[in-house]
This record gives sequence, C-alpha cells and structure tokens, in this order.
Amino acid sequence: MTARDDWIETLSRAELDELAFASEPWIDDGADIASITKQKFKLPTLSRRLAATLDELLNGRGFVLYRGLPVAQWGRRRSAVVFYGIGAHLGNAVSQNAQGHVLGHVRDVGLTSKDPNVRIYQTSERQTFHTDSADIVGLLCLQTARAGGLSALVSAATLYNELRARRPDLAACLFEAIATDRRGEVPPGKKPYFEIPVFNWHAPLRVPSLLQSPPPSSARGPAPLGHLSIIYQRQYIDSAQRFPDAPRLRGRQIEALDLLDALTDDPALHFTMELRRGDMQFIHNHALLHDRTAFADWPEPERRRHLLRLWLAPAEARELPEVFAQRYGDLMPGKRGGVPSTDGVLRARLD
Repeated sequence: MTARDDWIETLSRAELDELAFASEPWIDDGADIASITKQKFKLPTLSRRLAATLDELLNGRGFVLYRGLPVAQWGRRRSAVVFYGIGAHLGNAVSQNAQGHVLGHVRDVGLTSKDPNVRIYQTSERQTFHTDSADIVGLLCLQTARAGGLSALVSAATLYNELRARRPDLAACLFEAIATDRRGEVPPGKKPYFEIPVFNWHAPLRVPSLLQSPPPSSARGPAPLGHLSIIYQRQYIDSAQRFPDAPRLRGRQIEALDLLDALTDDPALHFTMELRRGDMQFIHNHALLHDRTAFADWPEPERRRHLLRLWLAPAEARELPEVFAQRYGDLMPGKRGGVPSTDGVLRARLD
C-alpha cells in the first residue's frame, strides 16, 4: 500500500461544486446538521462514486482517503455539513457518547488516559491499534498537529494469519470472551465492561475477498467460510481489570495479547499515512485496526490539531455474531453501534 496511491481519491472541481450546492440548506446556523440524510443530501454525480467506495470499504481493501476538501475556504460549518453529507451516503451516523454527539471531535483537551473514564482520542497520546463501536469510521482533518499524529492501519486478517502461523495456541485464546472497559459510557442496565472475543467468525461470505481468511480445516473437512471480525482496545482490556467482578486475565491470554500488540506494531505489517487539511479517511472497522501516533500541538488554540469523526452504520454491512450485542446493541445493519444517548437525541455540534 505504501507503494500505491489507488486508495487516494481526489475530489474534482465539479464534485466540490456539487457538494457545496448540496450543503446550502444546512449552512444557516439554525439548521440541524444531524437531520442530514442521503435522500436530503442529493449528489447526482458523486453518489455513484460513493457507492463504489462503500463496496470497496465493505468487500475490498477496507479503507479509502478522499482528498481535496477546501476546509480553509469553506470554514468549519460547510466543511462539517459536507463531511456529514458524504457520510450519509455511506451509512447512518450513530452516537459516539452518552451526550448523543454524532459529529465527534478528535483533539487534545488536556486529559490523560490514566483516568479510567477518559477516552484516548481526547489526549495527545498515541492511541495504539484499536477498533471503534461502528461499522465504518470516518475522519475529516480540519487542522494538523505541529508534529506527529500520523494515522496507521493494519489488517485483522493479516494479524490472525501471523498469529496462527507462529503460535496457533495463542491465536485460539483470542477467540475466548474477554472483558473490555466501557470507560464510563455505560448503557442503562449494562455492566461497566463488555465480554467479547478479540476475533470472531460469523456468517457465510457473500463475496470472496482477499481480506478474509478461512477458519482452520478439521479432519471432517473444511469449516464453512465466514467473516473474520475483530474488536480490540488493549488499554481498555487492561483497565477492565479494575472491576472486581470482571473475569481475570489468565497468563496465556496476556501472552496472546502481548503477541498481538507486537504484531500490530511490526512495520512490516502496518502502514502509516499523513492526514492533510481537507482529507477524509474512511475505514472498515471490523476488518482493520487503526492507530494514531502521539503528537505535539501548536501553542495557538486556533491552530491545534482537530479532526471531525463519524461512526457510520451502513444497511449493507456484514452480519455480526450475537455476542456483539453487548457493545453494538441492536445488531441490525444500518441501526447498530455507537454509544446510546441518554435522552435519545442526536446532536451534531461544531465545537
């Protein structure tokens, strides 16, 4: 991937004009950005390109970078409206926290991940490779850091294949349920952690893909093909041990997690990209883990690193195993994922 650029999609002048025209109804400060839908945000030409992008995300390499959004010229509101509108053509936006925010803000707000109720995207620390609670994760870069803050991706199937080749006994451990901290975002009636295996096989493949790796064969013949989905955040697995009733990590599980982390950090298996101002990155959350390197920010508040984030639920997404309901709630494609809003209201705030 580092030697290729076919994963970079540059927006044309005509496409930018189409996006600007589609955004007009939401440019007024009183317009509710969270009310944008695919049907309301009409893109007669670009919609065909976005449909191909969605297929590439769900059934192909699993990521794409759109380049060329003129955020300096458009300003934050139009840029956010266009980002949200493009996202609506890929899936339905879901809440990212208990406040119902569907437009997330990824920036350092002076917090530290040592606080068990802080989520790492609110810091300047390295995030480490992880997944989010959505089918597709989108980012729009409004401002870059003074240094660092690179985006990194690694394939879940590659990690599984490497684990199985090197230590199949440890690979098997990652199909066992493991406690992961919700970091204070606890839905009513739920535990402050969920128990989902890191790796999960589920449902026959509808379209064969190089990103999928079949389960091991047995003496009775090959097992049915299925999607390999991953759910992972090592810091949150470790911090879940603060709860007395959470299942204790066993020595073999810790060894498996340590090997998985070593593989994600192997530069032969992952690659990094720099998000420039106006870049939009979309990734398939079940097939890829993403990371962000630590960064040093600018002293001026208006220049500080700032990304907008979307968590999207496409109706065309793969089926997920029943155990994912602990994290995703409703497992129906198009409706699942996110963090439930305490009052049921979705909000797209610009600050």
